[in-house]
Amino acid sequence: MQQNRLLPKGGCGVNDRIPVTVGAHHIGLTVSRLEESANFFIELLGWSEVRRDPDYPAIFISDGNLMITLWGAKSENPQVFDKDNNVGLHHLALRVKTFDDLDAIYKCIVESDAKIEFSPELLRDGPAKHMMCYEPSGIRVEFICIPQ
Repeated sequence: MQQNRLLPKGGCGVNDRIPVTVGAHHIGLTVSRLEESANFFIELLGWSEVRRDPDYPAIFISDGNLMITLWGAKSENPQVFDKDNNVGLHHLALRVKTFDDLDAIYKCIVESDAKIEFSPELLRDGPAKHMMCYEPSGIRVEFICIPQ
């Protein structure tokens, strides 16, 4: 039986070894606490507010490499995502340059009211280290350092 293919064999790239995409432009997240979620990235992590659209409502933030669009949930009682049972964003992973940066982020998050899932630890057998926390709307955020 022949499969229906939406893309030509080998995909849309020049060949099957060259992707046609070049990375992420932005990530869009629906949040229940728009201002608090924006402040998590801006105040704790040093990101910048690019712009906001109060009619949408949305706040666009960036670390200079990646932009995240935070959309305010329309419902007053939005459903909380269950990473083990729902289809969707399991977590957002953000890379940091050094183990010291990872430790500094951890200390800032400890001092904030953000929930920490686990503190910096080796990823499997290393050498990478990571930690996991929740931003104010409950989205899991991983910070990972992969030494060069």
